[in-house]
Amino acid sequence: MHMGLINRYHQWLGLPELEPVTLGEGNTPMVHWATWESHRIWLKLEGCNPTGSFKDRGMTVAVSQARCQGAEAVICASTGNTAASAAAYAGRAGLKAFVVIPNNQVALGKMIQASAYGATILAIEGNFDQALQAVRDVAEQESWIALVNSVNPWRLRGQETGAYEILDGLGHAPSALVLPVGNAGNISAYFHGFRRRNEGIPQLFGIQAQGADPLVQEHELDEVKTVASAIRIGRPASAHLAKEAVKESRGQFRSVSDSQILRAQEELAHGGIFVEPASAAAYAGLKVLYQKRLLPQGDVVAILTGNGLKDTQTPAMWASVEPQIVKSQYLTESIGQFMNP
Repeated sequence: MHMGLINRYHQWLGLPELEPVTLGEGNTPMVHWATWESHRIWLKLEGCNPTGSFKDRGMTVAVSQARCQGAEAVICASTGNTAASAAAYAGRAGLKAFVVIPNNQVALGKMIQASAYGATILAIEGNFDQALQAVRDVAEQESWIALVNSVNPWRLRGQETGAYEILDGLGHAPSALVLPVGNAGNISAYFHGFRRRNEGIPQLFGIQAQGADPLVQEHELDEVKTVASAIRIGRPASAHLAKEAVKESRGQFRSVSDSQILRAQEELAHGGIFVEPASAAAYAGLKVLYQKRLLPQGDVVAILTGNGLKDTQTPAMWASVEPQIVKSQYLTESIGQFMNP
């Protein structure tokens, strides 16, 4: 039986007494992936959350608080994962969910997921940053609708639980934490989670995709382009928090190319871990940090934020989905040819 994050970490979350809206989120696996010289590499599989991404950590808290305060609906702008999570938790809470997306910029699997959970999906012409501004305006005008993007501080409090789980799993803080950065809320949530527990703070490395790397370039971007749609954001709403987290932890921001992301996605998948491109960006960044001798010794944790089934179009760039046609009587012979090409 899994009680959900609010009950598990209630003492750290600062919530009022309320009835949690939970789908049994959190408690995700942390897999020992490899040992690279003096670095023990761990992968935190956030795609094992109920809706397939790390967003569920924050959403259980944000939606629980919204319902407690009398909201009738939730609203968010999304590149996909927030949409699915908000829709699922709103459905569980008995609330309406409105999802605003940048038109033609969200992976189909995520759209289907949000729709299946019962969300009303509205598409605007423009990018994610414009969608976020639009929903912020709506939430300011209408008191009955709660904004559940990561600009909602309860979202980030919930996402701090990822840091708590790493501390509980390892028994100490890792030397480094590597994670993808889009709207930049998650990296700051981990930082505050480690700081709140006061058991040590890892160096934080935020990985962005080239073409959508405003924190690497140190200025906002109006035009963004990358295969990693979940982090295709040019004006991160939590940029100031992310910069603080990286500076205070003596970390850094780095960017990786789409080709590096796709190679990382393939390497992880061939090792049994199928993640969406934004998660693969974290692993690609981890490899670059190792090659450039920038990783501290000891335990290094990479946060893999979303399941690969969220975006099935991108892996088609490297994985063949066409089956090999063989006659059943020649199956053994055919298999032998694959074993000894």
